[in-house]
Amino acid sequence: MSGGIARGRLMEERKAWRKNHPHGFVARPETLPDGTMNLMAWSCTIPGKAGTDWEGGFFPLTLHFTEDYPSKPPKCKFPPGFFHPNVYPSGTVCLSILNEDSGWRPAITVKQILVGIQDLLDQPNPLDPAQTDGYHMFIQDKVEYGRRVRQQAKQYPPEI
Repeated sequence: MSGGIARGRLMEERKAWRKNHPHGFVARPETLPDGTMNLMAWSCTIPGKAGTDWEGGFFPLTLHFTEDYPSKPPKCKFPPGFFHPNVYPSGTVCLSILNEDSGWRPAITVKQILVGIQDLLDQPNPLDPAQTDGYHMFIQDKVEYGRRVRQQAKQYPPEI
């Protein structure tokens, strides 16, 4: 029965997103080979904030929902190897609102998740590191960290 709850909630989220979403963001359910929508997996794009080292990048992210959504948060993943102190080498995002044991609440929406991840890009949490390289560079060499972030942003230009 919970699968019906998850899919119903995701249909509502999709409707709300299509009516009103932040500029530059993309969030849509994946399309299956037969042309149907897979509400349980969304392809998203998060734009880098203007005025930050992330500016100009449009970063791909996938949201994977389970039948337990919204009781449990989705898994949010950038491509493997994404450079950021709070992103695991696998691409999985480490963010308090995505942690079912601490910050997750069923009222959190897809929009709030994506905006929260955008905020995390430019404001890493050094108290909760997920990858060694990004963490050490962020702590020890902010100039080199910024250069590496700008270089990564160029790898993800806007889709034309």
